Amino acid sequence: MKAEMIKKEGNQVVLKLTIDAETFEKGIQKAYIKERGKYNLPGFRKGKAPQQLIEKNYGEGVFFEEAINVVVPEPYAAALDQFSLEPVDRPDLDIEDVGKGKELVVTATVTVKPEVTLGEYAGVEIEKVSYEVTDVEVDAELEKSRDMNARMVTVEDRPVQDGDTLTIDYKGFVGDHQFEGGTAENQTLIIGSNRFIPGFEEQLVGAPLKEEVTVAVTFPEEYHSDELAGKEAKFIVNVNGIKAKEMPVLDDEFAKDSSEFDTLDELKADIRKRLEETSVTKAKNEQRDKVVTALVDKTEIDIPQVMVESEINDMLRDFDYQLRYQGLDIEKYLQFSGSTIQDLRAQMQEDAVRRVKTSLTVEAVCKAEGIQVSDEEVESELQRLAESQKTTVDKIRKSFAKDNYAYLKDIILSKKTVDLLVEKAVIK
Repeated sequence: MKAEMIKKEGNQVVLKLTIDAETFEKGIQKAYIKERGKYNLPGFRKGKAPQQLIEKNYGEGVFFEEAINVVVPEPYAAALDQFSLEPVDRPDLDIEDVGKGKELVVTATVTVKPEVTLGEYAGVEIEKVSYEVTDVEVDAELEKSRDMNARMVTVEDRPVQDGDTLTIDYKGFVGDHQFEGGTAENQTLIIGSNRFIPGFEEQLVGAPLKEEVTVAVTFPEEYHSDELAGKEAKFIVNVNGIKAKEMPVLDDEFAKDSSEFDTLDELKADIRKRLEETSVTKAKNEQRDKVVTALVDKTEIDIPQVMVESEINDMLRDFDYQLRYQGLDIEKYLQFSGSTIQDLRAQMQEDAVRRVKTSLTVEAVCKAEGIQVSDEEVESELQRLAESQKTTVDKIRKSFAKDNYAYLKDIILSKKTVDLLVEKAVIK
């Protein structure tokens, strides 16, 4: 096998691979074994026809395509190592010469990782990030706990108020026509949740119990139903039931009932302590982000669009996963939002470019500093993940062992590199 790099322009590289005739012939034989079951010849059971007869009937090159798939990957990988290239996409192959008893000559055009021109990364200057926990934040956390410990009580002596939980029947009309999907019985609705069409919930405030009220609304222009989009409608609503939250009193008894503490002051002190710990972590993470951002802004990279598209694909997969967790998917999201997948990709473009540039920048610093990952660090990270996910180390190990811990090592390398950048930064 012989490899030449015949052209390199920016991030595009063209390699010429020459594979000797003997190796190509072995590839043809492997291709025949793999594909012979596809061919039927008179006098032979399916898959039993000799290679020469198949070639005679279907042409000398009948197995060439599969043979190329067999023999090219190994010399292509060797060429990447020889010229220290890191591809970011599949190569585009062009067959220059092929034939029985001949050398196979292939050119492979491939996009590779771009060169990174780092700015000075030692002594990056950033402003110190810190957060002070206020009494307002402590009180807000207390209110959350109070809300979680509230009980729902049935209301019969007043009309609907903001925040009430209602049980309602309703029928929807456009003009005099009762439209499909606009009718429900014993529907639960929290006033202020904004689950219904804009204006619907607000008009129920003040509605009496067990009496019909009329709610007039206009469907949004981008509503998912074309028949209703932009239309004026009215709903006949009957409030069957009203429930309201009864909030507990904030006192020592509340602290005893809702926590491990005996007094409200002890509970407040614990909340403040937890908020301070969270604030320290938040400030630390933001400071790390600021250091990386400052360096990325000083770094020059000509990023191949294929890397950006790949990042957008990853972002779309993550977004789809989040939607599915909420009972939706991308198709439904696009339908409700009135946008297309192209619109969504365009919205993600800028963020994707930034992510790719950040990753390449951190990787360049890692290489420049010769940062490596030890087996002990891998084991420590496996232990940490097992504890955080409340599972066994063996289960975590299996999930990362598929790629020989390459993904996990990349995470550790990235963390160590950012740690180094923060250590070298000037924090004012």
